[in-house]
Amino acid sequence: MKKSLFPLMLGGLGIGTTEFVMMGLLPDISAGMHISIPEAGHMISAYAMGVVIGAPLLVMLGGNYPPKKILIALMVIFTAFNGLSAFAPTPFTLLMARFFSGLPHGAFFGVGSVVASRLADKGKQAQAISMMFAGLTIANLLVVPLGTWVGHHYEWRYTFGIVAVIGIITLIFLKLWLPALEVDSAGDNRSQLQIFRSPQTWLIVLITAIGTGGLFAWISYIAPLMTNISHFAPDSVSGIMVLAGFGMVVGNFIGGRMADKFNPAKTCAMLLIAMAVTLLCIYFFSANQTVSLILTFVAGALSIALAAPIQILMIDTAKGAEMLGAAVTQAAFNIGNSLGAFLGGLPLTAGYGYNSPVLVGTAMALGGVFFAYLLIRRQKEMVLTT
Repeated sequence: MKKSLFPLMLGGLGIGTTEFVMMGLLPDISAGMHISIPEAGHMISAYAMGVVIGAPLLVMLGGNYPPKKILIALMVIFTAFNGLSAFAPTPFTLLMARFFSGLPHGAFFGVGSVVASRLADKGKQAQAISMMFAGLTIANLLVVPLGTWVGHHYEWRYTFGIVAVIGIITLIFLKLWLPALEVDSAGDNRSQLQIFRSPQTWLIVLITAIGTGGLFAWISYIAPLMTNISHFAPDSVSGIMVLAGFGMVVGNFIGGRMADKFNPAKTCAMLLIAMAVTLLCIYFFSANQTVSLILTFVAGALSIALAAPIQILMIDTAKGAEMLGAAVTQAAFNIGNSLGAFLGGLPLTAGYGYNSPVLVGTAMALGGVFFAYLLIRRQKEMVLTT
């Protein structure tokens, strides 16, 4: 890994930790703040809303500044509000801190994706982007379980303190190791917004929001799936999540290499087909514990393998507004998070089994395949007309 990519990976580590550790800390925050678990769950929604709003907004505000300055500013915001989360005196203060912590999330990954692609060797742009997302996968593998353990056994506030420390370390390495790249495009906001007039842009957004929603329909309900269908002990769930995190680490590098070797749109279609098949297998075979664990690893790998291909696809599409396009993709990921969790919960509400959310996930993944097919067909038509 190039030294210049290390600060981006560190940023991904911090962002991945603060996003996913909330799921494990909900009971502790509920008890500590004297609120219900559904009320504590609003903290997750507030963060996701911050990502969706902040991704395009902050990139557009900072579009005419050098990427290094933008990334440093975003990490300052991230660090400050995660620090505030650790000291929040009231539920409302914590809610606002989570919202503002989410604002730089999509913008950091969006700007970071463009920076990584510019720092990459020729033909290895997607692999460079995958190095940034490696931080997010390592967070799920190691730091999120650690942060959850700290929150359970000591104090949930310490976990956000750890995230703030990661932010400070990231700031140091951004200052020391990230090259001072020039502004790639200094167009005004109106010219950047032209990317939304392109059907390709909206197809990529739909691939991301619908297709990756299949992952979240599965992983949002993985605990009851594993305890009620696969019949693992509740204490085993944290270890199973580590296995899914390890799959994400492996899948992240596979996705980066596939996107550099093949057409990114075709790579997305192949990975989404594989995800649909895997989720369908989870529905039918999760009663077998061994098979269930294997499928958990595979589903984790496929979920994050999509990250680099989708980012490079948007960067190639959004010429002149690459940072805005890449940031919008991150917003779409979080829309997929919300959609997958919501739609996956509907069959449970209707009284179906704990493996029923993966059928919703299968349908969403196939929806992503459909939009990928439309994008591939449109790319062929554009080649024929030029």
